[in-house]
Amino acid sequence: MATLIRRIPGTLCLVLAVACACYAFAVRNTHSGTSFWIVWLAFAVLFAILGFGLLFRWWTILPRLVRGILIAVACIGLVAFGTVESCIVSKMHAQGKPDLDYVVVLGAQVRKSGPSLVLRYRLDKAIEYLDENPNTICIVSGGKGPNEPFPEAQGMADYLKEHGIAEQRILEEPDSKTTEENIVNSKKMINDDNASIGVITNNFHMFRALQIADKYGLDSAQGIAAGSPPDMLVNNMVREFFAEIKFLL
Repeated sequence: MATLIRRIPGTLCLVLAVACACYAFAVRNTHSGTSFWIVWLAFAVLFAILGFGLLFRWWTILPRLVRGILIAVACIGLVAFGTVESCIVSKMHAQGKPDLDYVVVLGAQVRKSGPSLVLRYRLDKAIEYLDENPNTICIVSGGKGPNEPFPEAQGMADYLKEHGIAEQRILEEPDSKTTEENIVNSKKMINDDNASIGVITNNFHMFRALQIADKYGLDSAQGIAAGSPPDMLVNNMVREFFAEIKFLL
């Protein structure tokens, strides 16, 4: 019985390794335009090493100091991950006030067939807000990436117009390549320093987007969170953790 109990952690790690590997290929098959799926393969390798290490008691071979350092690093990592993810969750349902002067829709991948699924969530939220607030101007922000047929702003504007948003309510910012540039370049298009501004992006991205807005002078910007594909939420939340750490550093 004792031997069986000792095998449980190792077996669980191997199960997680298989799950991470399967999820990596599921993420890859979404053709999202990023290579983050490789991180899930790295997780699979780490869980596999840990699992076999526990099952074959490799852990006991390591010097006590090394074991202590590894445990400390793991604990710090878990605390950091939990803290960041809590902050992300805190902004996932932001809705913003009505009658804002401007809303900025942050870009994401576009294809010949139109906006990617993640971007459609943002645009559909923008349409909902613009329909409810007819005096609000919409800035669509995003340049042309190497795997895109045209600037994201162009595809976003076309989608809004196809869904009934008047052309005169849409301003295109077609040069940005990052969220930082989205914010900086969109801010240049707003002539009124006292204008009220909303930022529309996916729920998992909202916390960092508002941090960036605050850093570049839109400290009163309000979040208007759109949804995101449920099957990719875990991937996006984990990816956002690393993006947040990079932003803080």
